[in-house]
Amino acid sequence: MSVKDLQRRDLARIWHPCSQMKDYEAHPPFVVDRGEGVWLYDVEGRRCLDAVSSWWVNLFGHNNDRLNGALRRQAEKLAHCIFSDFSHGPAIELAERIVTLAPPGLERVFFADNGSAAVEVALKMSFQYHRLRGDAGRKTFLSFSDGYHGETLGALAVGGLGLYGAVFSPLMMETLKVPSPDCFRCPYGRKREACDVPCFEAMERCLAERGREICAVIVEPLLQGAAGMKVYPPAYLAKLRRACDEAGAHLIADEIAVGMGRSGTFFACEQAAVTPDFLLVSKGITGGYLPLSLVVTTEEVYRAFYGDYNEGRAFLHSHSYTGNALACAVACETLNLFDEGILEVNRVRGAFIEEAVRSRFEGHRHVGEIRRLGMVTAVELVEGPGGKAFDRSCRVGHSVYRRALERGVLLRPLGDVLYFMPPYVISDEEVLFMAGRAGEALEATL
Repeated sequence: MSVKDLQRRDLARIWHPCSQMKDYEAHPPFVVDRGEGVWLYDVEGRRCLDAVSSWWVNLFGHNNDRLNGALRRQAEKLAHCIFSDFSHGPAIELAERIVTLAPPGLERVFFADNGSAAVEVALKMSFQYHRLRGDAGRKTFLSFSDGYHGETLGALAVGGLGLYGAVFSPLMMETLKVPSPDCFRCPYGRKREACDVPCFEAMERCLAERGREICAVIVEPLLQGAAGMKVYPPAYLAKLRRACDEAGAHLIADEIAVGMGRSGTFFACEQAAVTPDFLLVSKGITGGYLPLSLVVTTEEVYRAFYGDYNEGRAFLHSHSYTGNALACAVACETLNLFDEGILEVNRVRGAFIEEAVRSRFEGHRHVGEIRRLGMVTAVELVEGPGGKAFDRSCRVGHSVYRRALERGVLLRPLGDVLYFMPPYVISDEEVLFMAGRAGEALEATL
């Protein structure tokens, strides 16, 4: 069947995520037939380089032989079973291994099936923990004004991007927000590389004044993804850990996007020598194969819920596919791939990606900043000097995306921020192709 026939059938029935469906009338979907490494192929053999790891989930390439094998072997034994009163080997192994990789002090693993669900679990755990400890005055959460933590109602409530949550605000709990670090448009005139984060003042003040009301602070460590790949210094995270301790509030590290090596270390928290009270893991945990998320927490939190049945202390939260055996088996094999020195290789590869991107974009009159954290390089497009942003109605980033796709590269910008977050298996030749075609797309647009 032709691509056009499949596109017609798709648009007759499917409502795609995070899209204005009217756009599909002019630009119907790329109908994928297969993947190989960093490439996606449509049903007629046209290919595009997956520069965004298919929404940040793919670590070791599409159609990876090792992950295929792990999935196949597990499918021949057990696909799924109830996870209440039952368990299985892949979940046990995964929990043991993730604890050894997590910052010290995180000892217990709760399973969920996507990033938003992990956020909901952590929020509920933190709230119930304080109530079990007799501190019923803690009823709210604190986060960044442009943070992103998912799209269920609780996750939206602690997020701050109005694009996703404004329309649903009447349905959401009230939370506290403070401005996030903005190193590109720093109001203090500091440089990211050598900064003592005076911008922490807003967070510090809020915790000092309202700390007794706050269950937890939730942040994306070092890199705010959906806000435009905003990178901030580890010093902010270190100060936040101390301030949370002083206020008696939990720290929730949402590493759903930045974990699993994306930041340059296995978990971003490592770069600030910080142990959060809750560490959230998803996206890359299964190498882009299956939905799975983990909430890793402390023994102290776990013990607050521990007791006789009639005490009513249990954490009553579940998902039908909690602890899915297929996902856990693939996650274990994903961790095996990390045992082959991937983080060391990525230190060189990440620098090469930045160099290739700079060679194509640096100096362009509409490029405000090029920034990198680990395996993520971002290019912020601006209208003019001083970092003046384009009017949103211009859809500059979207235009670059369309032109890049025509040239064989999938970008999917965040507003007018282009970013490159390819699978770890990308070759130098593919990096140069990616940066080169993206540069052509920018020139064709501006």
